[in-house]
Amino acid sequence: MKDIGGLLIDLDGTLFHGGVMIPGADRLIAGLRSAGIPFLFVTNNSSRTAAAVAAHLNGMGIEAKAEEVCTSSMAAARYVAEESPKARVAILGEEGLIEACTAAGLLIVTEKPEYVVQGIYRSFTYDSLAQASRWIQEGAKFVLTNPDLMLPSDDGVMPGAGSLGAAIEAASGVSPVVIGKPESHLVTYATALLGIKPETAVVVGDNMRTDISAGVKAGCRTILVLTGLTTADNFEHYQQITGVTPDEIYADLAELMVRLGV
Repeated sequence: MKDIGGLLIDLDGTLFHGGVMIPGADRLIAGLRSAGIPFLFVTNNSSRTAAAVAAHLNGMGIEAKAEEVCTSSMAAARYVAEESPKARVAILGEEGLIEACTAAGLLIVTEKPEYVVQGIYRSFTYDSLAQASRWIQEGAKFVLTNPDLMLPSDDGVMPGAGSLGAAIEAASGVSPVVIGKPESHLVTYATALLGIKPETAVVVGDNMRTDISAGVKAGCRTILVLTGLTTADNFEHYQQITGVTPDEIYADLAELMVRLGV
């Protein structure tokens, strides 16, 4: 790959598994810094603030700064703010989404919202569902940070933001605007943050359904690393169901570093 404007690097499955760093992740990031290759950490996770994501990475030994993090919450807030500056927004989400919407100049309300913005929300209740569906039926635009149906946790797999969004969609009869991967909004926003054109960006990730699909939709080049969900054994299956093919594939981060020369 020539003329790399910057790397958009996935987190869970690419740089770590839960709270454990994938071998070579620290050296990859250090190498990118030394080589002067721009990058962002790009995640569908909507619950954490950028500072919290950076702290999580640093805690595993991967050097990270808050300004190097791009989350689906940040992209969702920017999407709404660009479409309707200072819009009235009802939030069904956690700290990361609240902070992002506030930083984008949106007015967080509990009555008569113009937008319902929803992410992972572990305090979700029947009343939350009823109120959100009512607002949407009354004309509020439904924005979903990310469509992940399941969320890994220390207690096993839990319902993700997409599962809650599916309930709201069923109750309201309205499909949301989806911001996170596999849609292109998050990746396009990340390229804007780096100040590069999508065609010069390279999305690096482990998931054909999300990372690689989003990169292709956004017009970026893509690198698949077989460090997480996609493996050599299931690659053809995911290629068939997604209909996309990464530009390059590497078995691990060590191979990727050789390829990048870092």
